[in-house]
Amino acid sequence: MHRLIYSALFYLAVPLILLRLLTRSMRAPAYRQRIGERFACTALPATYDRQRMTFWIHAVSVGETVAAAPLVQALRSRYPVAQILITTMTPTGSDRVRALFADQVFHTYLPYDLPGVMQRFVRRVNPAMLILMETELWPNLIHVSRAAGVRLLLANARLSAQSAAGYQHFASATRAMLLQFDGIAAQADVDAQRLLALGADKTKVTVTGSLKFLVELTAAPAASNPVFDSVRNSARPVLIAASTRDREEIKVLTALRRCLQTLPQLLLILVPRHPERFDRVARQCEEFGLVVARRSAGVPITAATQVLVGDSMGEMLQYYRLATIAFVGGSLVNTGCQNVLEPAALGLPVVTGPSQFNFETICAQLEQAGALRTVADEQALADVVIQLVSDVKQQQVMGAAGKALLLANQNALPALMQRIEALLPA
Repeated sequence: MHRLIYSALFYLAVPLILLRLLTRSMRAPAYRQRIGERFACTALPATYDRQRMTFWIHAVSVGETVAAAPLVQALRSRYPVAQILITTMTPTGSDRVRALFADQVFHTYLPYDLPGVMQRFVRRVNPAMLILMETELWPNLIHVSRAAGVRLLLANARLSAQSAAGYQHFASATRAMLLQFDGIAAQADVDAQRLLALGADKTKVTVTGSLKFLVELTAAPAASNPVFDSVRNSARPVLIAASTRDREEIKVLTALRRCLQTLPQLLLILVPRHPERFDRVARQCEEFGLVVARRSAGVPITAATQVLVGDSMGEMLQYYRLATIAFVGGSLVNTGCQNVLEPAALGLPVVTGPSQFNFETICAQLEQAGALRTVADEQALADVVIQLVSDVKQQQVMGAAGKALLLANQNALPALMQRIEALLPA
C-alpha cells in the first residue's frame, strides 16, 4: 500500500520534476539532454548483451562514482566475462563515469522511480546483481528488481542521524525496503546500528568499512600545465577551498581577507562544487576586491594573484596537490560536507565547518586521529589557517595522521568483494 501511494504521488509530480529539470538546465544545459533515458525510452548500446552476467551499480553522482571506482576494477578482474552497467542521476556523475571508465562500462541515467518505467528498464538490463551505493532507497527500483530475481546489495552503506530521522517518519515503508536486500555492507558500526533500528535484517548486515578510504590508491599523478606549474613555482602557501556551495564562498572569501592581513602571500584556490556557478563565483571574488585568475583561462598566476578559481572538472586531486591546507566545502553551510579523504590521502591538514553529516563517521575518525580540525565559522577558519601556515611541523603531523588512518582502513574492498561472491548463485 505504501508503495502504491508513493507511485501515485510520483506520477502526479512528474510535470514538476520536468519543470525542475528545465529550470536547472538554464544554468547547466546537460540537464535537458538525454531525457529519454530518465523514462527508459532509449535503447542500450548495441554491444550490450543482456544474456551476459551483468553487475548494475547505481551511484547517484560524483562522490559515489569515485567511491565505486575500485569496486568496478575489482569486479572486472574477478569476473572478466561479466559486463558492468553504471547508472547515475546527475550530468556531473555521468561525466565522471566517462572520465574514469571510458568504454570499460556501460552507462545511462537511472530512470525515474515509476513502476512501469522501472519494469521496462530492469527487463532491458537483465542484471544478475544490483549494487546500490551508499543509501539509495527507491521503492519501485528495489521492488521491481527483487521481483525479477535480481540480487540486491546495499554497498558502502551510510546513514546519518539526520537521514535516519527522516526515514523514521516512514518506518514501515523503510523496513519493507530494507528487508528486500540480500545483503547490506555498512561503512561503520554506527551506520549498521541505524539501519538495524530502521528494520534491516541483522543476519544480512555486515560492517565492511568505507570504499572512500581507497582514494589514495586511485590518486592521480601530478599534472603539468602553465597554471599548475606557476602555482608550484611560486612557492607560496596555498589554501584550497574545495567543493564549496552557494553562500559558502562568501564566508571563505571573508576568511581569506582576514588571512591576507597576516599572510599577504597566501593564495586561495577556490573550487565550487557545481560548474554552473563558476562564473558567479569568479564575479564574487572580484566584488571582494581580490585579484582573480581562472583555471579555464590557462594563464599562469602572477605574484599579485590572490584567488585562483578552479573552474574545471575532473581535476580536484590536481588542485589538492598544489595546496598547503585543505578546507573541504559544504560544511560552513548545512549541506553535510564533501569528501574529506581526498586531501587526507595526499597528506594535507584538513579543515571543515560544523556541517558534516555526509561524512559524519569519517570526519570523527580523522579528527580523533589529529588529521582534521572543525571550525565554527569563517572567523575561526581564518584563525586556523593563519596558525597552520605558520606551523609547518603541525602541518606535517596532521598530514601524516590522515595518511596513516587511510592505510589502516584498506580492507573495505576485499570485505565487500567477499560479500558479493557470497550472494551470487554458485
